[in-house]
Amino acid sequence: MIWMYGGFIIIVIALLSLDLGVFHRKAHVVSIKESLSWSVLWATLGTSFSVLIYLGYEHHWLGLGLTPDLMTTHPITVDGVGTVYNDGTSALIKYLTGYLVEKSLAVDNIFVIAMVFAFFAVPPIYQHRVLFWGILGALLMRGVLIAVGAELIVHFSWTIYVFGAFLIITGIKMLLINTDHQDPHSNFVVRAVRRWIPITEKYHGEHFFVRRGSPASLEPATPGSATEIDRVVQNAKTGALLATPLILALVSVEFTDLIFAVDSIPAIFAVTTDPFLVFTSNVFAILGLRSLYFALAGMINSFRHLKTALAVVLLVVGGKMMMHTWLKETLGPNVNLYLLGLIVAILVAGVVASLVVSRESRPTHEPAGA
Repeated sequence: MIWMYGGFIIIVIALLSLDLGVFHRKAHVVSIKESLSWSVLWATLGTSFSVLIYLGYEHHWLGLGLTPDLMTTHPITVDGVGTVYNDGTSALIKYLTGYLVEKSLAVDNIFVIAMVFAFFAVPPIYQHRVLFWGILGALLMRGVLIAVGAELIVHFSWTIYVFGAFLIITGIKMLLINTDHQDPHSNFVVRAVRRWIPITEKYHGEHFFVRRGSPASLEPATPGSATEIDRVVQNAKTGALLATPLILALVSVEFTDLIFAVDSIPAIFAVTTDPFLVFTSNVFAILGLRSLYFALAGMINSFRHLKTALAVVLLVVGGKMMMHTWLKETLGPNVNLYLLGLIVAILVAGVVASLVVSRESRPTHEPAGA
């Protein structure tokens, strides 16, 4: 199994290297057309990987499908192979369902990222750089959380109910509490960074850190901006390491994703507890988050009911985790297929409701003299 993880990680590193080192080598403002093209590409790669999932689990490459999965209805024993928990079809459905769940929950992350960028006034030309390193950190954190969560479920199966209860509470919280206007400066990680290292008041190009007196520290962030070192760090010695506001934006994005990962990782365990399915579907969902942000950032206000739909998705997958034994016995082996259909229906309803309300709320101009 370790070879499967190693090969998959190599593929991800190659894709990220092409992204940053070739296609986005120079900082530029990402247009909606470009972001939509990348979103389609990442979605195509994510869904196409399901073909390898099917083949790998159908033929049990390197032991795929032999890992215990609490969400499998009826494991079978195959002579010469062992106990099979996921064949090609079941693994395919679980992967696509997990991918959709993680992708939909990532949309909520976009709302918060947009708020962070607006709060720190991050120039659009540098937003891609922040998101690239933010996504890279997110992949590392989620890998650790998935490994820990899988071990907990394997050794303490009752934790599946704890995760389910947590998702239900989170869904209710999303329905009742508005989190759109939180102050990133209240983030204790951001406060700690401010205490550890001086922060310049202005952006200095695409740099996260500069040294006082270096050319980079005197580089204006935008045309017409001041070129001298900010008063916050005027007393720092020449050569002292200084952080720019760009690092605060990155820290806030990383912390935000950590919070969302705590919500989304348990959600996919409602679909499958097979670590490889959890990891791969999660990674592909996150890889497309950056391009999806630029595609949706300008239309966030048009999808006002999408957060409600996402909260309902959390309630559904949380309920599925709490009742997974009963649901498997009642609905049979197609329980995850039904879950996939239900999630799609909820998300479509949220988008349609948002578009309808947005159209009805548009201001109408009465004719003169009315």
